Amino acid sequence: MCAAMLLLGPAALAGCGEQEVTSLPPVVEQAGERVRAARCRFALPDPVAGAAARAALEADLRRYVAARPGRVVFAARDLATGVRLGQDEHRHDMITASGAKVDILTALMLLRSTLDATEQDLATRMITESDNFAADALWWRVGAGDGMSAFYRRIGLHETAPGAGRYWGGTTTSPADRLRLLALLANGGKGLTPADRRLVLGLMSHVQADQAWGVSAAARPGDHVALKNGWTPRPFIHNTWAVTSYGRITGPGRDLLLSVQTDQQAGEGQGIETIEGLARMIGGRLAGLTPVRTLSCPAGATP
Repeated sequence: MCAAMLLLGPAALAGCGEQEVTSLPPVVEQAGERVRAARCRFALPDPVAGAAARAALEADLRRYVAARPGRVVFAARDLATGVRLGQDEHRHDMITASGAKVDILTALMLLRSTLDATEQDLATRMITESDNFAADALWWRVGAGDGMSAFYRRIGLHETAPGAGRYWGGTTTSPADRLRLLALLANGGKGLTPADRRLVLGLMSHVQADQAWGVSAAARPGDHVALKNGWTPRPFIHNTWAVTSYGRITGPGRDLLLSVQTDQQAGEGQGIETIEGLARMIGGRLAGLTPVRTLSCPAGATP
């Protein structure tokens, strides 16, 4: 619409919403002297360049995933721009391992008006240290598999199923459902209070340093990261590993939700390398998917 307003003159540009207007000072002659005059410019989205950048990124991501060992699935969504990316994001037969600990805590928050001191301590250790004993204790407090199934139905995670018996680490999920959970934590809804969300995301923002790998590779300098990772050997699956990472990366112009799941990995390190390579590619090229072009304002417009 704003492109059409170029024909209507400077008054119409006032309604161009979020266009950025800048002033560039060209040199003009006045009374024999060289003086500076402001030149009006404004920015518009460039969908053609954005589509080309997206096609190139998607092709590179497909090649990257195809070249990595084991199975790799992912989903990405930028809440700030609406950009979405993914590959096999609805595959839901891959375990999340310790990634299920955020599910347990979120389910607990919906059962409590506030956590008691013991639950607060267990929650902190479960998320920031990935303490399995703390997860065991809270798993039973939320009703184990039956309680978690009810939780998943309540919040609309239809591609997630709890592990059997006491094995919360066997919870299966999809990258798409990981993003649904992250969006709930980011935006609210389904009964989660702002305090609930602050607690969960706050703990995810303070995982200990040796567990801060994974989707954090998508972050730019100064970005804020909240994440939870999962990793476990699978001796009955040809002695391979499942390694997962999902989280929220926020900063200027960005609110990125990203989930990467891998399995059939030769080791933990191989899975981490795959996740971080993919995350780095998405984080480094995300801004290029929503480019803008700068145009001159109509004759007579002032900055």
